[in-house]
Amino acid sequence: MQKEFSDVVRFHGHACPGLAFGYRVAAAALEALGPCRPRQELVAVVENKSCAVDAIQVVTGCTFGKGNLVLDDYGKQVYSFMTRDGHGVRIAVIWEPPPESTAMQQVWHRFQAGDRDPEIMQQIAAHKGKKVRAILEAAPEDLFKVEKRQFKVPAAARVFKSLRCSHCQEKVMEPMAQVKDDIILCIPCRNAMNVDANTACQNDSAEVHSS
Repeated sequence: MQKEFSDVVRFHGHACPGLAFGYRVAAAALEALGPCRPRQELVAVVENKSCAVDAIQVVTGCTFGKGNLVLDDYGKQVYSFMTRDGHGVRIAVIWEPPPESTAMQQVWHRFQAGDRDPEIMQQIAAHKGKKVRAILEAAPEDLFKVEKRQFKVPAAARVFKSLRCSHCQEKVMEPMAQVKDDIILCIPCRNAMNVDANTACQNDSAEVHSS
């Protein structure tokens, strides 16, 4: 069943331009890949962690938990969708919003400075709503560039054995476990030990220089 924008708003908690972009991108990807592609075969690779990703999860069914949503965080508005045979599309957002008036720029400046006056909030909400409608109604060619590609598909999700960190006693996935002096550690505990060791070395060095 095709998802509506109201479905992604319900999942995300509010409507915003980023969510609208994600909705349009995901819908374009499914259209480009064709209706015969089972959604469980889909893999999405997203290059940011914005609101758009929530829409992509709802519309495509790709999620971190299933292992078919991959984050390569380059801070770019670029999204790739592929099936397990490598057939897919890369979608890059190209839309440029209309220039904002001087008055609206001043409103944004006040908002970003922490001003939450009801009038400011009302203007911000109205401005976002207008931008959301523009994105939802825009022609696809004005929103993004779609390229069909053959991808190297990320490995499918695997279930790994859990080990127990020798320091905090919490469980850690086997491939993420760290080994130091023949003991098993989770990454936070290993990092904390490295920080403590570096601090001790710096203190020893300071004592040598002061003696």
